[in-house]
Amino acid sequence: MQPVSVIMPVLDEERYLRTSVRHILEQEYDGEMEVVIALGPSTDRTDEIAAELVREDPRVTTVPNPTGRTPAALNAAIAASRHPIVVRVDGHGMLSPNYIATAVRLLEETGAQNVGGVMHAEGENAWEEAVAAAMTSRIGVGNAAFHTGGEAGPAETVYLGVFRREALERQGGYNVEFVRAQDWELNFRIREAGGLIWFSPELRVQYRPRPSVRALAKQYKDYGRWRHVVARYHRGSINLRYLAPPAAVCAVAAGVAVGAAVTPLGFVVPAGYLAAITAGSLPAGRGLSLRARLRIPVALATMHMSWGYGFLTSPRSLARKVVASRRPAVPADEPGTA
Repeated sequence: MQPVSVIMPVLDEERYLRTSVRHILEQEYDGEMEVVIALGPSTDRTDEIAAELVREDPRVTTVPNPTGRTPAALNAAIAASRHPIVVRVDGHGMLSPNYIATAVRLLEETGAQNVGGVMHAEGENAWEEAVAAAMTSRIGVGNAAFHTGGEAGPAETVYLGVFRREALERQGGYNVEFVRAQDWELNFRIREAGGLIWFSPELRVQYRPRPSVRALAKQYKDYGRWRHVVARYHRGSINLRYLAPPAAVCAVAAGVAVGAAVTPLGFVVPAGYLAAITAGSLPAGRGLSLRARLRIPVALATMHMSWGYGFLTSPRSLARKVVASRRPAVPADEPGTA
C-alpha cells in the first residue's frame, strides 16, 4: 500500500480534534501514514490537544498557520508532508474505517487526480440532528451529490479529497485568496489541466454540524458570498440550484415590504415559503425525535436566507482581487511549482 500523508487545517477545534485524529490513526490501512496538523491561532484548547496527540503518537506532527486561513493551512501541511498520496481531513470530520484504503484503490482504478465522497452530517443533540437532516436533504442543499449521495463518476468538485501529490505540486497547491471555495478552485485547475476528479459514494466522512443558529448562519453566509465570487471568477459555473437561495431572500423581503406598506396580501409570499420548508422538513426528519423535527424548518430557513444574503451582498471588489490572483492550470507535461 502506498504511504499516505493526512493533512488537517484546524482552528478552534477542541471539541472534535482528538476524535477526528483517532478516526485517522485507526484506519484499516496497511500502508505507512503520517498526520500533519496545521494550527491556526485558536482561542480554545486546540493547540494543547494537538500537542498531546504529538506526544502520544509519532505519526502526528504539527505546523503553524499564523494567518488562520484554511488554504494557507493546507499549503503549509502539504509542504511539511512527504508521501505520494495526500488526504485532506477537517478537524470536525470523522473518516469511515476503510476511507483511506478505498480512496487509494479508487485513485488506481480510475486514474483520477483527486477522489472524494459524501459529507455525511450527523448531530449529537436535537439542534445538530436538525441541521444534519437539512444538510442531507434536497430541500436543504438541492442535488449536490456530496451532500445527498449519487452515482460514482467524474465530478466538478468533491468533499475534502484524496489527491496524488504530483497533482497538488503541479498546480502550486491551493490559492490562498480563496478563504472559502478553495477546493472548487483547485479542482477547477486540475480539471482545466486535463485531470480527472472522481466522486464515489463509497467514501463517507462523518461531519459534525455547527452547534448554534448563529454559527450556522455565519457558515452559510460565507458559503453564499464565496459562491458568488466563484461565479464571477468562472463564468458559466452558476446554475439554478445556486440562484434559488438569493431568489428566496428577495421574494421573502419583497413580500414582507409589500405586506407591511401596501397590502396584507404581500405576506402570502413569506407564508408560502414557511409552509414549503415546513412540509419539506417532514420527510427529512423521519426517525428523529420531536425536538429535532421541530428545529428542521429553523435550520432550513437559516441555511437558505444566510446563503442567499451572502450571495447578494458579495462585493465585486473581493471577486476582482480573487480573479487577479488566478493561477493558470499547469498541464501534466509541464513542471509545476510546489
